[in-house]
Amino acid sequence: MEILEFVLQVILGITSLLLTLLILLHKGRGGGLSDMFGGGMSSALGSSGLAERNLNRFTVVLALLWFVSIVALGLITKFTGLV
Repeated sequence: MEILEFVLQVILGITSLLLTLLILLHKGRGGGLSDMFGGGMSSALGSSGLAERNLNRFTVVLALLWFVSIVALGLITKFTGLV
């Protein structure tokens, strides 16, 4: 059980960092950090539609993985004390 808990903690840490980076890369109303990495340039060229959709999909999948790992860690913590 300790190995599973360790793996879930590693997954939680990695997904937390990646989610932070992906959310900062999203195109905001005022530009934001996405313009720093060329987001503003690509939107001016009209080719940001597919990239933005893929970024949204990847962010949602990563957020679901983050949520599942938190719930799993919570359940492990709750039921480990009962045994």
